[in-house]
Amino acid sequence: MSASNATATRKLSAGIKTSGEGEGGLVECGNALVEVKSCSQEIVVYFLNGKADIGTDCCKAIATITRHCWPTMLTSLGFTAEQGDILRGYCDASATVIATTAPAAAPLAPKTSLTSC
Repeated sequence: MSASNATATRKLSAGIKTSGEGEGGLVECGNALVEVKSCSQEIVVYFLNGKADIGTDCCKAIATITRHCWPTMLTSLGFTAEQGDILRGYCDASATVIATTAPAAAPLAPKTSLTSC
């Protein structure tokens, strides 16, 4: 390995987190990629007919990759950058719908004071 290649390799590896802690770590990004790969059938069906329901876990993985990792990771699974943007938009919209339609917490019962006679 030449000196310039060694320097470039050190610079590249210095920018990659490997601990898995925090956002964008190598482990977190790798796990997200595996999750997207496992739900790729849902994604393909979505692109074919636009009606498929992409699951919550898949959307979390897509969000992790597109926000905290390298968005081009999706290209390793055969998706284009434009498709990655579409998936992120779909998942963002799905998360908004889930958040706004979640049932409200039950109200607390009023406190009654106990008094002695």
